Amino acid sequence: MLKIGITGGIGTGKSVVCKLFQVLGTPVYDSDSRAKWVMINDIVLRDELRAAFGPDTFDTLGQLNRTYLAKVAFSDPQQVARLNALVHPRVGADFEQWTIERQAEGHRYILKEAALLYESGAYRQLDRIITVFAPLALRQTRIQRRDPHRTTDDIQNIIGKQMSEEEKIQRADYMVYNDNEHLLIPQALKLHAEFDALAQQSVSNG
Repeated sequence: MLKIGITGGIGTGKSVVCKLFQVLGTPVYDSDSRAKWVMINDIVLRDELRAAFGPDTFDTLGQLNRTYLAKVAFSDPQQVARLNALVHPRVGADFEQWTIERQAEGHRYILKEAALLYESGAYRQLDRIITVFAPLALRQTRIQRRDPHRTTDDIQNIIGKQMSEEEKIQRADYMVYNDNEHLLIPQALKLHAEFDALAQQSVSNG
C-alpha cells in the first residue's frame, strides 16, 4: 500500500485538502490528533512522560495536563526537543499499526497529515510527499480568522519555528496550490488518480 505524506506550514490549508481526499475514500492519519491520543493511551509513553516531566504531567483522572506540560516543556527549546524525542517515535509506531489496519481493509493508498513531517523524521515512513502551498499573507489572514486569540507576533513565531516553505517545496514530490487562484478539487482528483495508478502498478510489479 502506498503511503503519502501531506505537509505545509500553518494556514496553508492541509486539513481542507485532506477532507477532499477523505471524500474520495482515502483514509487520512491526522498526526496532531493521533499524537494527543497516543500521549494519553500509550502506556509506555505515559511512563516516559512522567519520568521526564514529573507526576503532574497527568491529572488524577489520567488525562494529560496540557497546561502543566506547556509550562515545563514549551518554554525551553531543550525540553521541547526532549518531549519530541519521546512522542515522535511512539506516534510513528501508532502510524505503522494504523497503516496495517487500513491495508487489511483493502485501501490502495493512505495519507499522513503532519505539519512537522520533515522535522519529526516521519517522512522516512512515506513513499511520496505532497506540500500544500499558500502565500504568506493569505496564511496569516486564515490563521487570524481561525484563531482570533493569536496575535501577529504569535503567528510569526509559529511560522518561524517551522521549516521554510521554500525547503518544503524543494523536497516535495507533488504540490497542491491552495492560494485562491487554483481550484482545489481538480488538483485532488488528479493526484487521487495518479496515486491509485501508482499503487496498482506497485501491486502488479509486486
